[in-house]
Amino acid sequence: MNLLDIPAGLWAEKFRELGEPPYRGRQTAHWVFRKGVTDPQAMTNLPPSTRTRLEEEEMLGIPSLESAHISVDGTQKLALRLADSPVIESVLIPRKGRMTLCLSTQAGCGIGCRFCRTAAMGLIRNLSPSEILGQWIQAMRHLGGSGEPSTDRLLIDHIVFMGMGEPLANLDALVVAIRSLTHPEGIGLSPRRITVSTSGLVPKMRLLGEANLGVQLAVSLCAPDDLLRREIMPVGRIYSIAEILEACREFPLKNRERVTFEYVLLGGKNDRPEQARALGRLLAPFRSKVNLIPFNPFPGSPFERPEGDVVQVFADILSGFHITATIRKSMGPDVLAACGQLARENIPAAGSEYREETVS
Repeated sequence: MNLLDIPAGLWAEKFRELGEPPYRGRQTAHWVFRKGVTDPQAMTNLPPSTRTRLEEEEMLGIPSLESAHISVDGTQKLALRLADSPVIESVLIPRKGRMTLCLSTQAGCGIGCRFCRTAAMGLIRNLSPSEILGQWIQAMRHLGGSGEPSTDRLLIDHIVFMGMGEPLANLDALVVAIRSLTHPEGIGLSPRRITVSTSGLVPKMRLLGEANLGVQLAVSLCAPDDLLRREIMPVGRIYSIAEILEACREFPLKNRERVTFEYVLLGGKNDRPEQARALGRLLAPFRSKVNLIPFNPFPGSPFERPEGDVVQVFADILSGFHITATIRKSMGPDVLAACGQLARENIPAAGSEYREETVS
């Protein structure tokens, strides 16, 4: 049993079930979530018997940090090895002295979006809540230097589930991780500072809303019509744009909150003015905003980045429909850390020999 696979708010009850005083659960959670400590022997206010049990039963295991690649713009891509060998990646994105952490929810991805490097890997497996939360713990240790946690646990003040994988395809683990991220006995991050991205898995979008987590929703649309969307995002063959938009209408939003639509601009494919106008007509009735993401090339990619002022023209057309359109700056492209660039080559099946190769 890994405690990190249980929401932080339930640790006291779990310790009671294990025959330990419930307050030991809260003490352990404080070490893990407030101090980034997962070595039971370092938890000095726990009795030796409890520390030994936590250690021998491996109740606090997380992925190990393999490497960190630092971009010229300060973005840091972290590679973490899972216990059964696969390597996943997460990204630290600097913002005026604070950090956004982009988390992975799967090793690989089975959605198959043609503009995404992760898609070429296929799906290896889902991550557990402990493997999702372990990325946050390792990121805080990395920021602290020398393997020690940062003294400011909320230095990472925004979380985006936009790394490897489709978050809603691993909904159960995602919900557990979010509950620990937001609970006062966990990390204590405001739900409004957490964004979940999806390619448009309609039934799971509804379940995410019903979970009442208070997080932000971002939907990768990337086309103004179903024909084009099916070509670049195979999930469009299952769920139409109309179905996705209906699920967005049902998603619970607080006052002044909006659904974010992400639109990867592919040179000569979905970036023409008439497509911008079609997108504007589609989204004008919504409480929404659009993140325009110029395509980030990667080796072997079938698309090109838009040229010249194409992206700005696209944004201006959307503004004419009273839609807030933001052009997303690509962070970390020189270390393949930008949107759609995450992947680890030669990831093996569990139990096979693994030869590490540095991604540069």
